[in-house]
Amino acid sequence: MSEKLGLFLGENKPTVECVWGFYERGSLFNTQINLDETVRVNENFYVGKQWEGVNANGLPTPQFNIMKRVANFTVATITSDNLKINATPMENTPGTSKLIEPVRIVNEEFESLTEANDIPSLNREFCRNAAVDGDGCTYTYWDADVDVGSGVKGAIKTEILPNTRVFFGNPNDRNVQTQPYIQIASREIVRNAKLKAKANGVQGWEQIKPDSEESVSTDSVKLTDDKVTVLLTLWKDDETGEIWGYESTQNCEIRKPWSLGIRLYPITWLSWDYIQDCYHGQAMITGLIPNQIFINKAWAMSMLSIMRTAWPKIIYDKTRVSRWDNRVGSAIGVNGGVDTVARVIDPASISPQISQFIQLAVEQTEQSLGATSVALGDTRPDNTSAIIALQRAAATPSEMTKQNLYRAVEDLFRIYLEFMAQYYGKRVVDIETPQELDPVYQFAGQAAPETVQTEFDFSVLKDFPMMLKLDVGASSYYSEIAAVQTLDNLRMAGQIDVIQYLERIPESYIPRRRALINELKRQQAMAPMMPPEGAPPQMGEDGGTVIPGQKPEVTAGRGYGSLQHQINKAGSAEGLI
Repeated sequence: MSEKLGLFLGENKPTVECVWGFYERGSLFNTQINLDETVRVNENFYVGKQWEGVNANGLPTPQFNIMKRVANFTVATITSDNLKINATPMENTPGTSKLIEPVRIVNEEFESLTEANDIPSLNREFCRNAAVDGDGCTYTYWDADVDVGSGVKGAIKTEILPNTRVFFGNPNDRNVQTQPYIQIASREIVRNAKLKAKANGVQGWEQIKPDSEESVSTDSVKLTDDKVTVLLTLWKDDETGEIWGYESTQNCEIRKPWSLGIRLYPITWLSWDYIQDCYHGQAMITGLIPNQIFINKAWAMSMLSIMRTAWPKIIYDKTRVSRWDNRVGSAIGVNGGVDTVARVIDPASISPQISQFIQLAVEQTEQSLGATSVALGDTRPDNTSAIIALQRAAATPSEMTKQNLYRAVEDLFRIYLEFMAQYYGKRVVDIETPQELDPVYQFAGQAAPETVQTEFDFSVLKDFPMMLKLDVGASSYYSEIAAVQTLDNLRMAGQIDVIQYLERIPESYIPRRRALINELKRQQAMAPMMPPEGAPPQMGEDGGTVIPGQKPEVTAGRGYGSLQHQINKAGSAEGLI
């Protein structure tokens, strides 16, 4: 490769200096768009630290955190549906019938990964980070030390990363898979970094040192004497298309370059609101901060006014009463007058427009984000149809973000598919008992089990990487009921038989569904063949009707009948009458 076209400044592989230069470039970009300060302020306002760094000068510091309520409501609306990931072969793929069993195994593995990585919980945190910080990010890796049973080790793991620790090689492009490289920064204990470098056979691991004050790390508050910034650099090989990795610090390697064996960056990215020419998005919290500050200040000044003027004050003549102080409003002494001895001054009244304007600011802020009083459950459901319609309308503003979440989840499971094809190898899986094995179990005098174990080579998934499409959508209780009702209608109309019905009904509706299907299939195989519906009746040699599965009737009359012919063939009438 020409040096002018090389990714790593003319080198075939990355160096410590080159990687650290990439990190400084990415940190400079984040500083220019004020990312770290924006994230810090947004996090403070979200958790309730809304007066941090403000010199109140005796002013009360109340906070009415509408931001957290609105953000949590929006995130809960987007992630309320359980997501169902379904892999299906492409319709235009030749030989799709051969992919039925591999696709079924892949779908079962998807369900297992969803449970093992707690994908619903990750999605909530994923969207929460996007709403508060601007971007959500997941990172997937292969953990070779996890014991998955049956003597097999290795599992796919996914974790959430903050957007301040992820640096794109092209910060003007938000598309993950088109990046020349991606960096992930982490703060690790120096001792652990040295142990890892030594275990990987890196020379000069003793040179790893803690970060100094000259470090480009913007979060200087969290700088400690025993932490070092570790960079994981991922890039795509131009010739093979595989993803490679390299781990290093500012002055030493942690792990030499290695191939991950996959063809997709193991990162998914979700921006709450896109910004042109920038891979970082706009957080929902950012636009609410001015509103929240106004509401807090209006309440603070109202409270101060109430504390100073809301209680009546007493004015008394000091020449007649030497001392008078009942606190609360506190008495004021004057020389002479005050209508003989004392007088009460009525408190000043606060304009009701202040509280009305504060309430209006809260309502307008919530409604602008779709968090109306109906959606938040603050109204009485006098009209059910109107409530449902308004709730659906309230969810409309977040529909685009929900669709972006679906796309990110689909990207995540495509990454899972890449890891499965590369690292799973041959693993024992359960498949439905083939009908070809039924005679074997019958000969052994045993009932055929629902499933049998067999070895499946997951590397075959590499042979048809583009032959699978992933469908992501909501899988709720009501959608399952609709599917079952449709199957019931088809069964009642006679369009499908019992086996077709059972093969399509959800697994949880009928206990031991597979065993029931296998039993019915065996009964069909053992039963005599019935003529197809609408076929003409079979005629015997004597002109009579022959019904399969029934013994021939004894007919009277001259000549040979069907019974006589069968007796001649069998040599005996035993079992025929």
